Amino acid sequence: MAEMGSKGVTAGKIASNVQKKLTRAQEKVLQKLGKADETKDEQFEQCVQNFNKQLTEGTRLQKDLRTYLASVKAMHEASKKLSECLQEVYEPEWPGRDEANKIAENNDLLWMDYHQKLVDQALLTMDTYLGQFPDIKSRIAKRGRKLVDYDSARHHYESLQTAKKKDEAKIAKPVSLLEKAAPQWCQGKLQAHLVAQTNLLRNQAEEELIKAQKVFEEMNVDLQEELPSLWNSRVGFYVNTFQSIAGLEENFHKEMSKLNQNLNDVLVSLEKQHGSNTFTVKAQPSDNAPEKGNKSPSPPPDGSPAATPEIRVNHEPEPASGASPGATIPKSPSQPAEASEVVGGAQEPGETAASEATSSSLPAVVVETFSATVNGAVEGSAGTGRLDLPPGFMFKVQAQHDYTATDTDELQLKAGDVVLVIPFQNPEEQDEGWLMGVKESDWNQHKELEKCRGVFPENFTERVQ
Repeated sequence: MAEMGSKGVTAGKIASNVQKKLTRAQEKVLQKLGKADETKDEQFEQCVQNFNKQLTEGTRLQKDLRTYLASVKAMHEASKKLSECLQEVYEPEWPGRDEANKIAENNDLLWMDYHQKLVDQALLTMDTYLGQFPDIKSRIAKRGRKLVDYDSARHHYESLQTAKKKDEAKIAKPVSLLEKAAPQWCQGKLQAHLVAQTNLLRNQAEEELIKAQKVFEEMNVDLQEELPSLWNSRVGFYVNTFQSIAGLEENFHKEMSKLNQNLNDVLVSLEKQHGSNTFTVKAQPSDNAPEKGNKSPSPPPDGSPAATPEIRVNHEPEPASGASPGATIPKSPSQPAEASEVVGGAQEPGETAASEATSSSLPAVVVETFSATVNGAVEGSAGTGRLDLPPGFMFKVQAQHDYTATDTDELQLKAGDVVLVIPFQNPEEQDEGWLMGVKESDWNQHKELEKCRGVFPENFTERVQ
């Protein structure tokens, strides 16, 4: 019996739900056809639009945050592989091997910590924020159904009210065959029955209207309070989320910068002990880089090499070159060789005219030569008497990379800076791979060598003159 009763209740509930769906569908059709009015709330509709917009923005932010986390994880893996490569190529006898391994371990831990904090302080907060939207979205949809129920109950009650007068007229003047055939004493009972039935239907419709209105208004009031509050909360959420991400990223880069500086110190120490095997990296010229002035002079007609001196990378001293016998004007590093040569103190036949023409075209200035030591190599240069260049000027170089000075006696360089190279006052103080000079811009502005000069790494520059 209990089972049959349970089945009866279930069947009744299903029938009730089916009836509600049919009533709602009928009400919506009538509303679309314009045969039934629909309750409108423009303020609530605006709240729903804001809700949908907020949900869309939050979903996009969650997706982009997950993409960012995937990128951080990929960078972690790439950095880990790079560190492992360094550990493999770092030979056991090289200094700083243990420090390099420790830096690699700390690098890995730093990436892991950064990723986990992003998950805890950004992604989980994002998930919590979006977790409240499905429930509210479901309640908004339910409110819409209850609004249709309310409109349907209202229309039904209004139709009964409209038909009230017609029913009363019908009761006062019987027209059915049953009423006409009934005795006089029975007609009063029939009229009373019809009145009672009509009142019952009207009372039931009124009760259904009151019930539907109550359910709708309860849901409507709650949502009218929650939706604006949720919309306003987005500002604080966005601020907290992006502040957390920015703060975590800032701290991560600070700690990573320290590790990179430590690794750089280890590699600098390795370079100092193996300086003779240093590999010089030269940057490729870019479109916006200033033109370099180190174009090689055209070779002389006789095929002799250009007179421009070279810096020897092996730091071996250059053999001293004496003046050519019979040459009256010394050649500067930027001038090509004479068109005539003296062989055994006499000119070759047929070259006298060319020699005279060449000599007459040269300026009548005698330039003194001097010797300077660059990285242990003695090089001839000119220009000691020029007032627009610092004393002892040897040649110009141009920075190919930025260099951050680590000591007070070093030059701070930016890619593109031109440096006027001068000799060390004490050649014994010169370290391998370092030059002494003054930035051309500082020299042109101050003309104070003592305040402007400093040392800089040679492999950060390229000779231009």
